[in-house]
Amino acid sequence: MTSSNSGKLWIVATPIGNPGDLAPRAREILAAADLVLAEDTRRSGLLLSACGIMPKRFLSLHDHNEKGRIAAVLSELQNGSAAALVSDAGTPLISDPGYQLVRACREAGIAVSPVPGPSAPVAALSASGLPPMPFTFLGFPPRAAGDIRKFFAPYAGLESTLVFFERKDRLAATLALAHEILGERAGCIAREITKTYEEFIPFSLARQGESLAEDQGLLGEITVILGPPQQVPATPEDAVREAIREQRERMPEARPREIARSAQRLVSGWTVDAVYALLRRV
Repeated sequence: MTSSNSGKLWIVATPIGNPGDLAPRAREILAAADLVLAEDTRRSGLLLSACGIMPKRFLSLHDHNEKGRIAAVLSELQNGSAAALVSDAGTPLISDPGYQLVRACREAGIAVSPVPGPSAPVAALSASGLPPMPFTFLGFPPRAAGDIRKFFAPYAGLESTLVFFERKDRLAATLALAHEILGERAGCIAREITKTYEEFIPFSLARQGESLAEDQGLLGEITVILGPPQQVPATPEDAVREAIREQRERMPEARPREIARSAQRLVSGWTVDAVYALLRRV
């Protein structure tokens, strides 16, 4: 139950590129809020200033301090203040901090209300040309190769479009590992969404991304959309066994996982994990 004398936490979506996308209601709430909680106060301050908004007070709230800020923010809200939570761009909590605060407000009976607006995953998906439903948003992949494999593994058999963020310098390696785990899929890279140099680049996941990332001169954070598994006839198991045998002869010193990767490139409808599992039985 919401306390009658408590304030409210607003979850306010901000532009992901074009300042004109700030909604009128978002402007009103940000201007009237007693406190604006921002992932990066400098960046959000520049945005709001460009939109003619002068917040009464800013307070940083990011991954490293969110837990420690909750008690102070709850105290202000319980005393009747209105706070607006924003992220660097787009809808807060969508791969950004804020979940712990929202949960704490709900548990304390403080009203939480969204002010909908821009969201990079939804914007990218809507213009990608890939199946929009169902889709699964994954956030940012981890950095280590082994962790990336574990990150994608639960989705290998899922009939869903996948959406995630990545940076240019890690894109090639991430797409190569995605192909290894997920198999062939149609994809689309979205960059600079709503900005002057907005670009949507279709690609095939079998092309492992290195030349794609370099040739296109991609900048900044990138939204990647991977369509659901392609319905291609799977290579018969006997033919996969033969591919494994050939790669063993060609690379007698290679580790089993390396042989599986090499054999997987010669067949269709098999992930590296599936080829590796067969290899272990051969």
